[in-house]
Amino acid sequence: MELINNLQWRYAVKKYTGEMVSEDKIDQIIQAVNLTASSCGIQPYRLILVKNPEIRQKLAAGSFNTQIQDSSHLLVFAAFNKITSEYIAEYVAMMEEQRNLETGALNDYKDLLISHFSTQTPEQNAIWSGKQAYIGLGTALIAAAELKVDATPMEGFDPAVFNDALGLTEKNLHASVIISLGYRDTANDYLATMPKVRLPIDEFSTKLY
Repeated sequence: MELINNLQWRYAVKKYTGEMVSEDKIDQIIQAVNLTASSCGIQPYRLILVKNPEIRQKLAAGSFNTQIQDSSHLLVFAAFNKITSEYIAEYVAMMEEQRNLETGALNDYKDLLISHFSTQTPEQNAIWSGKQAYIGLGTALIAAAELKVDATPMEGFDPAVFNDALGLTEKNLHASVIISLGYRDTANDYLATMPKVRLPIDEFSTKLY
């Protein structure tokens, strides 16, 4: 299974070279995230690609993760602050259109979602949306590994800096998790030549038959 080999190859890169990732590969990674699993199918987060070095330098303020500014590209997973009834209605209408259904065919589903999310607090909405973003994070890491693009998932950043610099709050978003993309600097990254460390599979997993 080539996926296993790709996952053996990948690690959280600490040092990047200056080589840029092609836009074609970046687009494929973004497309993979767009196709990833999403609870209720409503994709309650957005991806923001940051290539501009000045913006990335500003985003790196207060973070020990130099990968934010040293990599080729930065992917920001921005989760919803609140899941509104308007968003659900628009998304379900898109579902009907893309599946060639009659207008209103999914009204029961729409009403169920609106009823569910409207009973939650904005904080609960935001936490749930952030968890959904992490599903996309996993897909991005796998897609990058398949393309032999190195990546570093990060939580060690100041969300307030990201929210302000990228204007996320006014878009009903907040920075949840980020990934840098680029190519490993084998000569200067101490982890580049080290074996991958994971639990033995029989300790990590349990099979119940």
